[in-house]
Amino acid sequence: MGWFQRLSEGLGRTRNVVQQSLDQFLGRTPDEELLEDLEAALLAADLGACAVNRLMQRVREETRGVDAKTSEGLQNVLSRSLYSILKTVSGPTIERLVNESPKPFVTLVVGVNGVGKTTTIAKIAQRMSQAGRRPLLVAGDTFRAAAIEQLQMWGDRVGVEVVRQRHGADPAAVAFDGIVAAKARMVDLVLVDTAGRLHTKFNLMDELRKVKRVIAQELPGAPHEVLLVLDATVGQNALAQARQFHEAVGVTGLALTKLDGTARGGIVVAIAEELRLPLRLIGVGEGAEDLQDFNAEAFVAALFGQPTSRS
Repeated sequence: MGWFQRLSEGLGRTRNVVQQSLDQFLGRTPDEELLEDLEAALLAADLGACAVNRLMQRVREETRGVDAKTSEGLQNVLSRSLYSILKTVSGPTIERLVNESPKPFVTLVVGVNGVGKTTTIAKIAQRMSQAGRRPLLVAGDTFRAAAIEQLQMWGDRVGVEVVRQRHGADPAAVAFDGIVAAKARMVDLVLVDTAGRLHTKFNLMDELRKVKRVIAQELPGAPHEVLLVLDATVGQNALAQARQFHEAVGVTGLALTKLDGTARGGIVVAIAEELRLPLRLIGVGEGAEDLQDFNAEAFVAALFGQPTSRS
């Protein structure tokens, strides 16, 4: 199965919510009542108030003409408008960042519990290794012995070295060891795992800031990327998490997982509209091939069930 097909299937539940709302407009003149129904449907898909307001302004402008007088025309207006929002967060891929930056390129991976940080790290490491780059994993989640073992298991599985310490060790000390090892071993990419933490726990956020400071002291300019992993199934709460982490540690890129398990895939649009942070990766399944670079054109096409040159 190609990536576009997996993406399209993964976005199926979200697409159904949007498409059902569009189907209501078949044969109807786009009056204010109809547009209010559309606005409610877009909010239900978790596109977020800011993005929906912008989309509806565009729709209202275009329905004065002939372009959006049909369900198909309305869909075309929406797809163009969504693309104009999402293309602003289609930043450089991780591979490109690594290729164009001094080595080692250090990525600090953060997020709350259960979003899939460790799995995301492993998939990135596998991709980079297959591309001929040398990654290094750092087991910075020392709160749970299982987390250290899980990262080691992934490292063994994908053939990537892991820097680790005992359960309960200082996460900043582990990160320091990881940077020292990376410089000595001439690796291309360092992926630092961190403990899952609630974005509202300020003491844990302080610890995350300490990890970031220690990395910068040992390697000026690092971490070069602070990658926030978000779970699409939590909808608007993902936006709240992104705000808090961005304020605490200066997020520079996003990975959005579990898009295949939700009708709230519109959260991608809400995050793009409000935060304007590069969306590096999206996941629509458990396999390594199900985590791919975000592409605005392919995402919009899959959301509306349209063909794309990337299919």
